[in-house]
Amino acid sequence: MFHKEGYKIILITFVVVIAAILLIDRFIEISWLRILLMVGMLVLLVLILQFFRNPKRHTTLNNHTAVSPVDGKVVVIEEVFENEVFNEKRIQVSVFMSPLNVHVTRYPIGGNVTYSKYHPGKYLVAWHPKASEENERTTVVVENEHFGKVLYRQIAGALAKRIVNYAKAEDKAIQGDDSGFIKFGSRVDLFLPLDANIKVKLNQKVKGGESIIAEKS
Repeated sequence: MFHKEGYKIILITFVVVIAAILLIDRFIEISWLRILLMVGMLVLLVLILQFFRNPKRHTTLNNHTAVSPVDGKVVVIEEVFENEVFNEKRIQVSVFMSPLNVHVTRYPIGGNVTYSKYHPGKYLVAWHPKASEENERTTVVVENEHFGKVLYRQIAGALAKRIVNYAKAEDKAIQGDDSGFIKFGSRVDLFLPLDANIKVKLNQKVKGGESIIAEKS
């Protein structure tokens, strides 16, 4: 299964690859070079298909847990001052996505979307300390009566040139459902209540919609 954000790019890539292979077969006479170029075009197609895959995830709905919004590796777990929405201290958990990870963003908790905003910005590498404040990004807050308010921020990286955000204020969020997509490498920051029980460790690999990031009674 592929994500709808990739349909156009996949189609264009498929047409370009087929056309390129036909041209290579017709005009390149050196056999080893012809094979190398053809393989290169097929690899390109496979990488595009890999990037836009959208595997089905089995989320266990639980208003006392926050699941990872994306696939990737946990690169930050620290107490910070969140100054866009809460203006108070929160626990930040950041997940970095490589170009090979699934890039679907999913709701970490179920509840009501109380805030959603897009910020244009730079394209610093996703692990840069100022990426969360200076890069192109979207900020979404979801609230339920058990976990409280959770803010998640999609952040573009050096390769990511488009962030897609489906969440709108007053929407009803279902934990684990698609809430957006980031094209070509990035990270997502979660800002959780200080009394949340963090269930992940630095450098741990997580799966969007399935891995539990935090629990709260």
